[in-house]
This record gives sequence, C-alpha cells and structure tokens, in this order.
Amino acid sequence: MMIKLLGFVLVTLAASGSNAQLDVCGIAPLNTRIVGGEDAPAGAWPWQASLHINGGHSCGGTLINNQWILTAAHCFQRTSTSNVIVYLGRRFQQQPNENEVSRSVSEIINHPNYNSQTQDNDICLLKLSTPVSFTNYIRPICLAATGTTYTAGSNVWITGWGTINSGVSLPFPQTLQEVTVPVVSNADCSSAYSLTSNMLCAGREGKDSCQGDSGGPLMTKSGSRWAQGGVVSFGRGCGLDGFPGVYSRVSEYESWINSRISSNQPGFITVTSSLTSAGSRLACLYVAMLSVIQLLFSYFVLS
Repeated sequence: MMIKLLGFVLVTLAASGSNAQLDVCGIAPLNTRIVGGEDAPAGAWPWQASLHINGGHSCGGTLINNQWILTAAHCFQRTSTSNVIVYLGRRFQQQPNENEVSRSVSEIINHPNYNSQTQDNDICLLKLSTPVSFTNYIRPICLAATGTTYTAGSNVWITGWGTINSGVSLPFPQTLQEVTVPVVSNADCSSAYSLTSNMLCAGREGKDSCQGDSGGPLMTKSGSRWAQGGVVSFGRGCGLDGFPGVYSRVSEYESWINSRISSNQPGFITVTSSLTSAGSRLACLYVAMLSVIQLLFSYFVLS
C-alpha cells in the first residue's frame, strides 16, 4: 500500500512598495480547475501572453499590470521591438479568439546580468505600446515576493503553447495547455544541471515545459489568488526522467522589477509551500497503524 502526501500552498500578502495591483492580481474568475494535464478552458489563465516574433508564436509571458509583460531574456537576444506582437486573452493559435487583444511593444528590458551561457538571470520585461483593459479573460498575475520558498514535492502549474515533446508540435488548433508538476529541490536538480540560487526546478517524467513554453509561468494558488514563482527558462529535452525543467526564480527579482516599473507596480505576495495538511496527518496515522499491527503480530504469532 502506498500513501501519497497532499501538498498545499499558503499565501500571505506582502506589503512591498506601492503594489497597486494587489487588489486585482492573481484572480481568475473563470478558472475552476483542480487537476491539470490537457487543454486549458477559456479564461482559465487570463494573464497568459503569447509573444509573436517575426510572425509566429515564439515564447510565452505573463501580464503583471496593465502595460507590462514578464518573460524570459533568452527569448529576446536582440532588443529591437520591431515585429514583436503580444497577444492576451488568447486560447488558440490556429483559430479565432473572440476575447483577445494584441499590442506592439515599445520597450524590451533584459536583466543586465543575464548570462546566455549559463541562463542565469533569464528574465525580461516588455512594455506594451498602450495599456490593456482588464476583463475576465485578461488580468494580471501576482508575483512571488522576496522570501518565497517552495518545498520539494509541492505541486505547481505550468501553461503554454509549446511542443508536446521534443520536435512534436502541439496539434491543431494549438490550444493553450496546462499541467501540474512537482517542485524538485535544487540539491536534487543540481545532479542534472549547474544551478544558481536564481533558479527553481520542477517537473517529472512525461510532465514538463517544452520548446515554445519559454518565458511562460510557473504558478501556485491559495484560495482564489494565483502567484507566479517561476519563468520557463531551460532544460534537457522535455519530460525526461531525471531532467526537470528549470525556471528563473521570480522572488529573486522583486527589487529589479520594481526598479524598472516605477508606477502601477505589480502585486507581490509571499508564498510558502509545504507538504503538511491532511496528507501528512494521514501518513502519520498510517505509520502508527503499521506499528500497532507489528506489535500485535509479534505478540500473537511470535510469543
């Protein structure tokens, strides 16, 4: 018999900076999903952005206020804003999307210490040409604040339009995908990659981000509020055993993000994940029952 521990996430508000978005961030009115793995319903992830560079979907991103997108620096090796279009409220890549809007980009800000060799500081901000209005299908996500921790084994969500395996395109109509994956400790993940404290690992065999998901979010939820803890960065293959995906750890960049967005700043909240709750209590009860059974067996059979 096997007992599975049930992970949950505790979220508390962090009063950092002006945090003008705390009254609206992380709320997805149309998201009722509790399990993942396939097509995302319309409006489930209203902060998800599709970044088109030179005409096609290239990377994911997230809306963090009404005029800024968070994504990965490796998606923008150049900082020219020409031929960059951001789509919000999008569900399909190959069918009409009645709830979407599009914006050109007026500014691309890669982290000044981004290292294209190690992928350290793989994080980027895009400023939209004009602000967007919030709807049930277009809303900002909260960001994980400084001090946020993720316990190994706790579940997180990832979303995107990337390939479903290495070299295998998402089939028509290329619907936004969602999946839950467990966090992998940096200690365990370092056996596969060279990591820094700015990185976070998550994934398991067959469940992972892939090409085209870069720049998209790793997220957790408590109550009705979602927080982004990671930005899809790199990995070996997709869903390979022993090689989880690697994400830029958003909580390490609160100061940098706020230094670049001086007004209407994103909402930052502190996230603490753990493997306690009913699952651990059940596991403890199971262990106690095994001990009692062993004692009874010893008394009646071996005496």
